[in-house]
Amino acid sequence: MDPILTKLFQMNDDWTEISLSRQVTDANSKYYGGIMDPHSGIPKANHLGTPAVMAAWTAALVNPKSRYFRDAGLLRALSRAAVFMLNRQHADGTISLGSTNFNSPPDTAFVVGGVTQIYRLLQRQEWSEAMAALTPIQLFLERTMPALLTGGCHTPNHRWVMTAALAQLYEIFTIPELIARAEEWLAEGMDITEDGEWTERSNGIYNVVSDISLYHTARVLNRPDLLAYVRRNLRMMVYLIHPSGEVVTEYSGRQDLGQVYDMSNYFLIYRLMAIHDRDPLFAAMSDYAASLMTRYKEGVNNHPLTGVLLFPSDLNGLARAELPVSYKKILNASHPLREHLNMALAAGSAVQLEHSSMHMAFGAPVIRIRELEDSVTMMAKAPAFFSLRHGKARLLGVKLSTSFSPGVVKFDELSETADAYKLIQTLEKGYYGPIPKSLLPDLPNREQLSPWYLLPHQQRPVTHLQQQTLTVDITQGAAEWKIHIRSDEREDVMMQLTFIFGEEGSIEGSDIEDRGKGRFMLKSGSFTYTAAGSALEISSGAYEHWLPDIRNDDHPAGCQYVHVNVITPLDRIFTIRLL
Repeated sequence: MDPILTKLFQMNDDWTEISLSRQVTDANSKYYGGIMDPHSGIPKANHLGTPAVMAAWTAALVNPKSRYFRDAGLLRALSRAAVFMLNRQHADGTISLGSTNFNSPPDTAFVVGGVTQIYRLLQRQEWSEAMAALTPIQLFLERTMPALLTGGCHTPNHRWVMTAALAQLYEIFTIPELIARAEEWLAEGMDITEDGEWTERSNGIYNVVSDISLYHTARVLNRPDLLAYVRRNLRMMVYLIHPSGEVVTEYSGRQDLGQVYDMSNYFLIYRLMAIHDRDPLFAAMSDYAASLMTRYKEGVNNHPLTGVLLFPSDLNGLARAELPVSYKKILNASHPLREHLNMALAAGSAVQLEHSSMHMAFGAPVIRIRELEDSVTMMAKAPAFFSLRHGKARLLGVKLSTSFSPGVVKFDELSETADAYKLIQTLEKGYYGPIPKSLLPDLPNREQLSPWYLLPHQQRPVTHLQQQTLTVDITQGAAEWKIHIRSDEREDVMMQLTFIFGEEGSIEGSDIEDRGKGRFMLKSGSFTYTAAGSALEISSGAYEHWLPDIRNDDHPAGCQYVHVNVITPLDRIFTIRLL
């Protein structure tokens, strides 16, 4: 028996036992049959809620090696959960996310992407009793089709979730309109760089969403060309893992920004692609992802055991590549970022998308350096421009804020030179003159009432345009990194350099002031950050102004922050020593 499958079977049985105790069994409750969310206590119909538990239960019921194989009590629980899904389904066929996104086609698509697999697993069984669950599941899926045939989305990855749901519905119902709608989404083209970065730059969450969705779309629509984009992202991710298994999230464009994620959610897509391509690297990455799995946390659309049972999963005899632990990798160095931004500005698209984000940092350069237990990330167009892992010591980010803009500096340019890694940013801030009279709108009673928001502000001429140019040179030495920050000659711009650390470590220094709530001010000299025997020494401090923060610079909870206050003109080297 494959030890990975043995682990999955055991985890699934354990989760089945736990989740059974959370099912609402009161027939008078509107949540009857649903699984109580451990955080809110409210059963939810979204892809991380009751449907994800239904996937685990189905996998247990159809797996001869499960202690719940064809268990009558579990089948009754699954049937109740299917009825819950019907009861929480809106009249238009959609479900709601629960936290936001009400009557949501894309959130319905997330659910459909996995419930179709539940349906197919049950349908292939020679087990008449399974009809008790199969019938309401089929009805739920049938009711979703009008919404998926007409519904829209919010985010880039939603498009591929929609195509996967449409494709997998077609597998069951063979309605041509489902394929036609999927093709409409696919006609927009793939939002991925040559190096494998998806628009949302979300290594912790949405990469996998796009990857697994396009896998199923390619499989059903006979579009092997779509798998090329999946391969790109999976190959990129080999270089975006810290030594601990933590995924690089320092520059994400979504909610995983700066949060701790591991590679476990990549298990299924690496395994499926390893089987499809007979690829030793993908097989090794799938094994690695499996080693990090400690509990079920995936949505129904990416359920590991459902995917293993439904699709061929034999990796026996396939060699495993050695995963790299020492490398330098530059991502998106040749991506035409500036050209695309200019095109967006000319098209005016930056102000036309609502309920979402334009993700204008897509394709910005990233440099990754790994040397065994040391891991460095340098990033353009991100709140932090540098991060470092040294053993257990986590320098989560280094960021620079300025009162010129005001706010955090997100460097536009990142490149490698002969002797350094260089970041450059030129900030601009101007003033705006009166709108030419000929361009003023024809408003009644203008002299008495002229609302500011009705004026065509884009027609104002810019006056007294000011600039601030900042450069950062980062160099690697023997057991140290140097960060050389310079400004132009403009005087008296207050700035703050901030070192962000994991909350698990301790901070000590001779002239460092503890300001409470994880905030420190390094006034001079150096300080050390120590975590589980690993340590960093950082110098040197400054206290050239008294501001505790620069306006528009946020410091979320759950981290520790060491600030250095400087004023321009600035020409200062900061040293990070690996102890």
